[in-house]
Amino acid sequence: MFFPYKDDNPRVLVPYVNYGIIGLNVFIFTGQIMLSLHDPRVNIALINVFGFIPIEFNLLDILTSMFMHGGLFHILGNMWFLWIFGDNVESALGHVRYLGFYLFCGFGAAIGQFLINPSSPVPMVGASGAIAGILGAYMLMYPRARVHVLIIFFVITTIAVPAQIAIGVWFLIQLTNGLGSIGLNTGGVAWFAHIGGFAVGVATQKIFRTFRIE
Repeated sequence: MFFPYKDDNPRVLVPYVNYGIIGLNVFIFTGQIMLSLHDPRVNIALINVFGFIPIEFNLLDILTSMFMHGGLFHILGNMWFLWIFGDNVESALGHVRYLGFYLFCGFGAAIGQFLINPSSPVPMVGASGAIAGILGAYMLMYPRARVHVLIIFFVITTIAVPAQIAIGVWFLIQLTNGLGSIGLNTGGVAWFAHIGGFAVGVATQKIFRTFRIE
């Protein structure tokens, strides 16, 4: 297990948008739980309605799928990564551009998964594709920022490494798992959404940084 859990990179702006995205995700997930307390099938139905199903390609479903989650650990992991890395990217881009960048990466992530498996009937939900784009941007914006990582491999230890190493290793894990999942249609983690979101974040962060909003 390789899990970044904090960074030593002070932010410049109060990340209102990042807080808002986290709050909205938590609010929606709480709604999912409350609506399905008496019947777990309700949550399955919600995911089928608001998730992104590649074979039924729909842009609105991509948007709604970014704010749905499949379980408690799913949303906790996503929001933790967004909390750690999103504030600094928002400081670099500004509030409005950060929101646009986040959503753009989310769309890119879904399209990345679609291109690999366009006939999949399995709904895709979660913020991880958009967050992968945030990680890609952070790696290029703050390559030497110290990121603290929890490692569980026979022993449990923590290390602090530059962001380019911490996030680079994270991406290699996604890529390895993604390549291993090609041809499978059994659900689980949408690895190519992570890969696609990361690639979009890396490719477009500079464009968003230079884009002027009057």
